[in-house]
Order: sequence, then structure tokens, then C-alpha cells
Amino acid sequence: MSAPTRTVLVTGSAKRLGREIALALARDGWQVAVHYRDSLEDATHTSAECSRLSGNSATFRANLGNEAAVRNLLPRVVAHFGHLDALVNSASTFEHDVPASFSFAAMEKHMRSNTGAAILLSQALHTHLQERRATDPSARGAVVNLLDQKLWNQNPDFFSYTLSKAALEAANTMLALALAPSVRVVGVAPGLTLTSPMLSDEQFQARHKMALLGQSSTPQDVASTVRFALDNNSITGTTLVVDGGQHLMRFERDFSLM
Repeated sequence: MSAPTRTVLVTGSAKRLGREIALALARDGWQVAVHYRDSLEDATHTSAECSRLSGNSATFRANLGNEAAVRNLLPRVVAHFGHLDALVNSASTFEHDVPASFSFAAMEKHMRSNTGAAILLSQALHTHLQERRATDPSARGAVVNLLDQKLWNQNPDFFSYTLSKAALEAANTMLALALAPSVRVVGVAPGLTLTSPMLSDEQFQARHKMALLGQSSTPQDVASTVRFALDNNSITGTTLVVDGGQHLMRFERDFSLM
């Protein structure tokens, strides 16, 4: 009997980088659970494209700042597909603050969606795989956490966001220890990859070239690294920095505020 098609949950995959990751995995034959919060139309389009590529996809709405919604998300995915093999924590809250404007509320908002949700979903995948291993000892899975080159090249901008990603990077190691051997945990840290409303096209292009290799990461670079992390069964508890060397350069401000 052939093995079931691999299934992956990609959070925040309705658009932008999460969408690129979802599509790349669908091209490799993964069934993709497309998570979204508010972008139903974008999520529907992404899921339809994933279905065209791999034959099966579905959308799942959840507010990752709500603990009950997070705890309910992975069981819903398993109920729909029958099993889950991997998790990509791509969804991220990214709102500007600095030490002078820091508040508990801002920190908690980022920590809930960027750190807490990723940890709970990783634990839920582990529980699911432990249940499967009762009848199939070979059942294993992987988690990929999207981080940021800012962790190795810090500045005071986006203070709460950076704190939440630093906490997730630490959790990366602790989860790798706690969830082995059934679940591997790998970080992927992009550099400046996509533009934002804070940057003009000209500004984005200029900053994207500010890297040792003359170009930071592209969405395709990041997606291919996620694919590699999911497929390489010997990697866990580490982070792959995909940024053209930006983390080795010193930036006094965030790219969007230069």
C-alpha cells in the first residue's frame, strides 16, 4: 500500500511569502492547508492554485492571537485531511514600535501570534504524530519557523516584533529537544524579501541590493529553503539564514526606515 500524500499546514499563506511557500510545496506534491485570518479571497485563490498543482488543498481561518482558536486549528486540519506531516509557521504580526513607545499590549500582541501560536501548533503536531506512531513507528514530521535576519543584525526598530522572533528562535532549540525524535524543528531566517507600503519600488530595490552578495533573499529562495528543511531528515534545532549576507552587515535602522 502506498504512503499517504504528505500534508502541510502553512500559516499566513493567503498571500505574500506564505503564499509562495504554499505554492512551492504544492508543486512538490504536498497537500496544503492554507491558513488565513481575514484574507478569505486571497486564501481561496491560493488554495485553488495549490489544488491545481497537487490535487488537494483547503482553507482554514483562525486568529493566531486567540489561544482557543490556535488550539483548535491543527485538529481541524487533521479532521479534514486525515493526517498532518509538517507545519510551517509563516504568519507574523509586524507592527512598528521602539523602546520609547513600547507597551505590554504591543509586546503581548506580537508574542501571542508570532511566538505562542507557533509553539502551540508545534506541540499539537507532536501529539498527532505520537498518536500515529502507536500504529506506525516510522511516522515523523517537521516544523519550520520563519524568523528574521534582524536577530543577528539588531536595531531598535520594530522592537516588540524583534522580541517575539528572538523568543521563537530560542523556542526553536527547546522544541527540537522536547519533540525529538518524532518532530524536527528548523528555523529559516530571510532578509529583506518583499516590499511593503513603507517603501517605494525604488527604495525596495536599493535596499534589496544592500547585501554581501549584492542581493538579499527572493521569495523563491526562502520557499526552496523551507522545502529543503522539510525534506532533509538530519536537520533540527538550527536556523538557516537566507539573506545574501545581510545579517553580517550593520544597519542602524530597519530597512523600511532608512
